[in-house]
Amino acid sequence: MTSSANSSPSSTPSSNQAGSNGPSANTTAEVLYRERQWVPWYWWLGAAFVAALTAATVGLNRHDFWPVITFFIVFALLAWALVSMSKTVITVEKDPDNTRWILVKGAQLPGDVVARSLAVPKTARRSALGPQLDPAAFLVSHQWVDELVMLVLDDPEDPTPYWLVSSKDPEALLRAFVPEQAEQAIKDLNA
Repeated sequence: MTSSANSSPSSTPSSNQAGSNGPSANTTAEVLYRERQWVPWYWWLGAAFVAALTAATVGLNRHDFWPVITFFIVFALLAWALVSMSKTVITVEKDPDNTRWILVKGAQLPGDVVARSLAVPKTARRSALGPQLDPAAFLVSHQWVDELVMLVLDDPEDPTPYWLVSSKDPEALLRAFVPEQAEQAIKDLNA
């Protein structure tokens, strides 16, 4: 996963230092969309398998409690790693001024600086993250999330050309964040 954020008004940190820029300054912001990007369930099975295999290996020619202790220690470490990988939360909020904001990985973006938006299907993901990726783009991508949302910015104060964010449901994310652009943005998604 890669991420980078700029500190201009359109992509400011969403912590308490945000001041009056964005929904975090107001406690009355309405949440329109929220997505937590958990790792797939079968990764947990893989973690249990690795822990069991490690425990069985450690338990060879040893007392019976060694494999049990090893299993719990290894599985706890792997569970911690999987939960840490699942921390990404994408939120779309609407503040009292009816400005829609997307918040992800400590950065926030108002909807009024988005010139164009696009749902990037699974088939175009590799191109979007590979040769076509602008190094100045804000990127939040996970290998286990197949589709992306691209938000092209029109903000002369921000050197970030666009945001590229993984989403399990790009259609719902775009409808919540930029409803006026959603139909055009998702037309190639289901094609």
